[in-house]
Amino acid sequence: MPEALDSTPYDALLLLSFGGPEGPDDVVPFLENVTKGRGIPKERLKEVGQHYFLFGGVSPINDQNRALLDALRKDFADHGLDLPVYWGNRNWAPYLTDTLRDMVSDGHRRILVLATSAYASYSGCRQYRENLADSLAALAAEGLEPPRIDKLRHYFNHPGFVRPMIDGVLQSLAQLPEDVRESAHLAFTTHSIPTAAADTSGTVGEHGEGGAYVKQHLDVARLIADAVAEETGVAGRPWQLVYQSRSGAPHIPWLEPDICDHLEERHEAGVPAVVMVPIGFVSDHMEVLYDLDTEATAKAAELGLPVARSATVGADPRFAAAIRDLVLERAGSERGEDVRPCALGTLGPSHDLCPLGCCPARTPKPAAAGADSPYV
Repeated sequence: MPEALDSTPYDALLLLSFGGPEGPDDVVPFLENVTKGRGIPKERLKEVGQHYFLFGGVSPINDQNRALLDALRKDFADHGLDLPVYWGNRNWAPYLTDTLRDMVSDGHRRILVLATSAYASYSGCRQYRENLADSLAALAAEGLEPPRIDKLRHYFNHPGFVRPMIDGVLQSLAQLPEDVRESAHLAFTTHSIPTAAADTSGTVGEHGEGGAYVKQHLDVARLIADAVAEETGVAGRPWQLVYQSRSGAPHIPWLEPDICDHLEERHEAGVPAVVMVPIGFVSDHMEVLYDLDTEATAKAAELGLPVARSATVGADPRFAAAIRDLVLERAGSERGEDVRPCALGTLGPSHDLCPLGCCPARTPKPAAAGADSPYV
């Protein structure tokens, strides 16, 4: 038996994710949850939902979260970490509030949260914290005492997140025709967000134009590109950070270039092949399955441009081990121990506690698990 690992003061871990439909009848109600308060007509949601209908109305994200749950539970058990793991979603069952209610009913009072978003931004961090605050308020309205919740730091530069992506790129390069392999470019892709949201991501004034969102992605891309160069012996392979899945109004500036535009530009420049590397996504959910594997791959085929898409981290055992490391790191810090956070690249480890003004929303709302949390 492995020696028991100490997670005190924490008594449970919550996997917090976006959620997704699990059948055709779920698609429009799911999108209504996602777009709540925006006044989008149901007919428009049916149009948007076509991406899901192409895959039977099922988002892969739920099965991917189940696989990650299994990986976390196995890793914890194999290494003597007695910490139960729960799962709750923002927009579909199992809903966050229901899961937190179950956790309180099971006696849990100090909960760590793992969000399935590795980077700093409003939609990738603070919005999850706002959802947590809403759920805690709902529990309080039911007469339940809300638990204390902390969120694991951003893990974009943890080796257990970066190394599987390096291996994914190496495997994708090996899939390309041999005559274009050495000259293939790398397109590191992530979710586009409004430039205003990017500029204010992270701690105000800390990262400059593009904010923490862009800086963190660039740091990870550079780490992967350098490792791939070393392991393939191909120095100076060109790479670029590009974006996908834009969903906003045309008049609002969003981060560019789009992956499809980038593929066209690379083809016109005479690039022989491209590997698409979805560094902004933890798993192969719908925005990877459709926007890259379907739409971008079809664009490449239209151009006659060989492409490959590398794997996301998903439920890789090294990622599960990284989460265990982050849990123990945060627990030790809460106990007042001298911990040494593990981080690659130039930016260092992210903060444990989101500071005031971090990744602000256009309309201020209460947010849990931060310096401004009303639940401490």
